[in-house]
Amino acid sequence: MAVWDDLVGQERVEAQLTAAARDADVLVSAVEAGRPVPAASKMTHAWLFTGPPGSGRDTAARAFAAALQCTSPDRALGGAPGCGFCDGCHTTLVGTHADVRIIRTDLLSIGVKETRDLVRRAQLSPAVGRWQVIVLEDADRLTEGAGNVLLKAVEEPAPRTVWLLCAPSLEDVLPTIRSRCRHLTLRTPSVESVADLLVRRDGIEPTVAAAAARATQGHIERARRLATDERARARRAAVLRLPLRTDDVGACLKAAQELVDAAAEDAKQVAEEVDAKETEDLKAALGASAGTGGRMPRGTAGVMKELEDKQKRRRTRTQRDSLDLALIDLTGFYRDVLALQLGSSVAIANEEIRGDLDRVARAGGPERTLRRIEAIIACREALDRNVAPLLAVEAMTMALRAG
Repeated sequence: MAVWDDLVGQERVEAQLTAAARDADVLVSAVEAGRPVPAASKMTHAWLFTGPPGSGRDTAARAFAAALQCTSPDRALGGAPGCGFCDGCHTTLVGTHADVRIIRTDLLSIGVKETRDLVRRAQLSPAVGRWQVIVLEDADRLTEGAGNVLLKAVEEPAPRTVWLLCAPSLEDVLPTIRSRCRHLTLRTPSVESVADLLVRRDGIEPTVAAAAARATQGHIERARRLATDERARARRAAVLRLPLRTDDVGACLKAAQELVDAAAEDAKQVAEEVDAKETEDLKAALGASAGTGGRMPRGTAGVMKELEDKQKRRRTRTQRDSLDLALIDLTGFYRDVLALQLGSSVAIANEEIRGDLDRVARAGGPERTLRRIEAIIACREALDRNVAPLLAVEAMTMALRAG
């Protein structure tokens, strides 16, 4: 299969990237053969992929990276780079290509130290591939200092280095960086195309795939998780019952506490799976002695403390992400309520709880529903500003009650 097969509903972006990959192939072939480099080219050294969550911007960047490294002999016969079968495509897609670095973070931000490491790598010539490619999936999490470090590398790139940056919107990236990148905007894929992908690639039953795609409104990764994870479905069902539990102040506060506790439990489960292995691996690397009860050598306490701080920041980020996911589901509930109140013809995302939606829709008007949606948005913004999660969610549930 071609590297673009997982890029759903992005035909315009796929065409642009395919054309750029062709020109990149021509450029490298000319350099290697000692021929003059073509003057006009759709290829450039820095790209910025933006789009709403679930649109597939990371998938597009990885597919483009694979096309740039494609070594298929069909290219010489006019075939487009990105066959999906050659060693260059395969190793890029699975994350083992020596000249493709994919950076993603589960921490709150990407700092100066990590960015300097990337910039140093960007100055190297390709070792085995045709390009040195750096995919930064969370460019929106760069600190201001890290962004300034990256700017220098984007301004003065090495001859065969390509930067692929991903962010939700242009505003999430420093103006000085985005002005030096070619910008591609992805859109949310249709529910039908996401369901088709789940069936075709993941072997999910069509009815389950359709329900998951409809519930997540075209968010590919969330739809896959909902279709394959029973725990995720149970958690979502609990969130969608929250609007029915705001009859009094006590119920609002209890619902808020349960929502925050569920997010904390998610973070704890993820931490238990990852932290223990990280800690043991680091201890072994530092030379902890098994015969002395795992006693650490002198001078290693600082390294262990640094790991603990990193794990703490990751738990914080995981809890926020879990809470944000719940708030997105809650927004979808009131979006459906608003559609019913206005008599809209748009498809209902939460068809399985149609009775609850009808009940809430009859109990108030569109104005109250819009105020409730605004309260959820305000809660998400408060969490972004590091407001204590419980306080932010309690304020939201009280606002949902007041309408």
